[in-house]
Amino acid sequence: MQKTIYLVAGARPNFMKIAPIVRALKTHPTLAFRIIHTGQHYDPEMNAVFFEELGIPQPDIFMGVGGGSHAQQTAKIMIAFEQYCQNHRPDVVLVVGDVNSTLACSIVAKKLQIPVAHVEAGLRSGDLRMPEEINRLVTDSISDWFFVTEPSGVQHLRHEGKPDSAIFNVGHVMIDNLLYQAEKLTCMDTRNFATTPYKNAQTEAGKRYGVITLHRPSNVDNADTFSLIGQALKTIAQELPLIFPVHPRTRQNLEKYAIDLGPNITLTGPLAYMSFLHLWKDAAVVLTDSGGLQEETTAMGVPCITIRENTERPITIEEGTNKLVGTDPSTIINETFNVLRNPQTAYRRPELWDGRAAERIVAILNRVLDQPATQVE
Repeated sequence: MQKTIYLVAGARPNFMKIAPIVRALKTHPTLAFRIIHTGQHYDPEMNAVFFEELGIPQPDIFMGVGGGSHAQQTAKIMIAFEQYCQNHRPDVVLVVGDVNSTLACSIVAKKLQIPVAHVEAGLRSGDLRMPEEINRLVTDSISDWFFVTEPSGVQHLRHEGKPDSAIFNVGHVMIDNLLYQAEKLTCMDTRNFATTPYKNAQTEAGKRYGVITLHRPSNVDNADTFSLIGQALKTIAQELPLIFPVHPRTRQNLEKYAIDLGPNITLTGPLAYMSFLHLWKDAAVVLTDSGGLQEETTAMGVPCITIRENTERPITIEEGTNKLVGTDPSTIINETFNVLRNPQTAYRRPELWDGRAAERIVAILNRVLDQPATQVE
């Protein structure tokens, strides 16, 4: 008998995570799926071309819940998702990552006695000031099956009392998607990408360049912290030209706090995935506070400087190209220049980050859905 899986996504990165699972499910004879877009974030780049690039159909359901505070947004998602699940009950709800949609739909499913599968389970930063950390902890506390990206996730889940029979170290769907898109990029005409003029200009001048992304509230919502980070970036840019695709809230705060990044940092608007990949894959270094970019740079062997005090992705430091440097300006500057002058060679792509995580997830779901979730323990 065919089983139905609801794949929940609320923002553009979520679709990049479910895309490999959708592609794997398309070839499976006994598993059906529906893509549920909560509408947590509205992104004008998420058009028909976006889904075509991912190799997946557009969402079956668009809830359009929009913004608001964390509580307002979570509540709106829960109300809309509950109504849909009551009218069209799935066999399992699969959530990815750590956004509000992940939390909200997990709670709804569990209260309706629908099993929950969490992809990217077990990641922990230990920092409860991060909304994402709260979402991870709560989602994992009620999930039935845990699909883990790295060994630290297995350790955390065991420490929290989860049974080994429910924990599966499968690799990383975000890396599945990255490798899929990187392969497509080799065959694409990149001349019309927003990033191409900048990249060509640096190449023609014989220069390397670096890429910046910053969006964490702890970095960009505090005037003193953001100003100090800005000073560090300005200093680095005197030696290495930098390009900065700016998150809307980050741009607002740049203007609000009157932060001057100097003439050697080029600011752009948010970039489409392929255009951004085309840019950062050839960068001398990426400076970021993004969780996903720590992983993607590791997979592609690009040096990464993470401007945070902690990371929920330690494997990117232990095996990959990532350095966790905090927010002290002198440390950011020194570690970046050290990377530029002493390129790292002793790194590797973590085990199971091979582009086949989604296949493993689908195979496991096919097996465990033949038994009640309570029997997994």
